[in-house]
Amino acid sequence: MKKTVQRSLICVILLLLSSITFQPMRAQGSLNGLNDQVNKLGQTLFFIRQYYIDSVDTVSSVDKMIEALVGELDPHSTYIPAEDVRSMNEPLEGNFEGIGIEFAIIRDTLVVVTPIAGAPSERVGIRADDRIVAVDGEEISSPALTNQKVFSLLRGPKGTRVSLTVVRRGERDPLYFEVVRDKIPIQSIDAAYMAAPGVMYVRLNKFALTTQDEFIETFRNLKGMPAGLILDLQGNGGGYLGAALFLAEQFLSKDELILFTEGGKMKRGEVTASGMGFFQNTPVVVIIDERSASASEIVAGAIQDWDRGVIVGRRSFGKGLVQQSFPLNDGSELRLTVARYHTPSGRLIQSPYEMGEKESYYRKILERYERGESFSRDSVRIPDSLAYRTLRQNRLVYGGGGIMPDVFVPADTTYYSDFYIQLSRRGIISAFINRYLDTERERLAGLYRDFESFEKGMGPEDVPFRELIDYAVTMGIVPQEEELEISGKHIRLQLKALIAARLFGTGGFYRVINPILPEYRKALEVMNGLL
Repeated sequence: MKKTVQRSLICVILLLLSSITFQPMRAQGSLNGLNDQVNKLGQTLFFIRQYYIDSVDTVSSVDKMIEALVGELDPHSTYIPAEDVRSMNEPLEGNFEGIGIEFAIIRDTLVVVTPIAGAPSERVGIRADDRIVAVDGEEISSPALTNQKVFSLLRGPKGTRVSLTVVRRGERDPLYFEVVRDKIPIQSIDAAYMAAPGVMYVRLNKFALTTQDEFIETFRNLKGMPAGLILDLQGNGGGYLGAALFLAEQFLSKDELILFTEGGKMKRGEVTASGMGFFQNTPVVVIIDERSASASEIVAGAIQDWDRGVIVGRRSFGKGLVQQSFPLNDGSELRLTVARYHTPSGRLIQSPYEMGEKESYYRKILERYERGESFSRDSVRIPDSLAYRTLRQNRLVYGGGGIMPDVFVPADTTYYSDFYIQLSRRGIISAFINRYLDTERERLAGLYRDFESFEKGMGPEDVPFRELIDYAVTMGIVPQEEELEISGKHIRLQLKALIAARLFGTGGFYRVINPILPEYRKALEVMNGLL
């Protein structure tokens, strides 16, 4: 089999050489140079395969060659091996194929946290707290069980079947389910709720193919459109350009420029608003932080340049390069930067970089934090040469490395203690909540029928704070009293928020935690001044 693959590879290379060599003469100058380079690579692989003393995995070698070549480009051009393409695309495509459960591995056992609404798992009757102990007759509970192993067992092509053996609390014997895999949605909107009378809050975690439909659905059943909108893009690293353009034009008037692109081999292209947006005259506040990038910066930049809203938070990441995917014949992909995008005022948002210096590029991003950018606006270094003016009110804005907010909000680390940092880094709080709800979910679900009763009924003293401390001690993390004084209040609220997420969905988490976050509080304050 290996020899067949290697021979096939050589044939492909030779075919590639022949197809390139006999191209038409109209681009002969540059084409001859490319021919020489491809011929050189093909000859090298051929001679190694034919004459080298030991066997060589040429498939792996070619992958490494491509990775090295792409590594000499800008920091956002990448090569994706065939086996990783699917997992890289799934989050942005808005779905994957499988049975549809949120799960946790507790005591070496796969435990269903919740079946996804409408997914195959829910349709056959799988419930929260069910333990899946065997898949297709093979027992899976063991210390070697990992998230990746679960993915490989439960995900698969739509229409295929998988047999599950389930242990359920209160049932003496195991239960058996046959589940037909289907497409499972991955939501890009984490939370959408009324943050104040007339003010809608929407948190978007990515720009996916499904974002447009999700956004429209969020407002479909409202009795009336909100008087103001808070759009939370914190931690949103980007996604599909089309989703960003859709969202940006919700706030812009007809023919107003959203962005323009240009590149060495691409003509300037402009994208303008259609005038069909739902919120063209609605006050809007956008929250960003140092992890907001790419598509998030397109939306924030357009809103800021047209003076359509107020940007709150901290300087965004600074990714202003446009990538295009180029599929290769073995299923792998090249994602190459083909253009730079500019905001309506002409700003280039991309942070400076040097070709082939990816490590240095990300190191410079980290240096922003080290020199205090997250805590003081005065620590942000942008030269005056990168100053621009907004298009309506002629306000000063900057390019050259992210979107600077109109209202700066320093990061809140007042509740950080060594104890809390260790809990966070090791995922102790989330692991504890999984164990806690393993026994308490049914009781809590009966006690709190909806989020409103939960929000009112579960106070700071009702969360399992002391139990968490005991659990942390068993993990070798022993808090000091002064650490609990620093972090205790935040940890209690985080416990409540995580319980809300498990009982009522991700939106429940943000409804609990947001009111103590300074970015959220400032956004509400700014919105009150706009209404």
